[in-house]
Amino acid sequence: MSNSERTPYQILGGDGIRQLASIFYDIMDTLPEAAPLRAMHAKELQPMKVKLAEYLTGWMGGPPLYAKKYDTVCMTTPHAPYHIGPAERDQWLLCMDKALEQTEASEELVDMLKVPMFRIADAIRNKEGPSSAATNPNIIAAD
Repeated sequence: MSNSERTPYQILGGDGIRQLASIFYDIMDTLPEAAPLRAMHAKELQPMKVKLAEYLTGWMGGPPLYAKKYDTVCMTTPHAPYHIGPAERDQWLLCMDKALEQTEASEELVDMLKVPMFRIADAIRNKEGPSSAATNPNIIAAD
């Protein structure tokens, strides 16, 4: 079975996703370009590492850990108090790109995740006007 026939969860596994989430927040914690994004988070990032890993596990095709724990997979509600615009979205994506690079994710996996990661990050935007997804229920997220 090739990677294109498998889910990202099957490729990374639970341990790989936990590693990705941990590295993602380590990068956010140290990358100067992500300082505004880092400032939106609590001093201690360990709880966020766990939450992101739980969310990504289900989102990537594994068990719905986040949904079972929080009874939702909605990402807009928990982010609503924060001003998230294109710059913050792009900082998040930069951290994720670097985390995928550091975990030595295959080019095929990176390509598999690129558009969906952008869509989810863009759907959380709440600054500089709503995305098309906010006004059209048939759009998951707008590019």
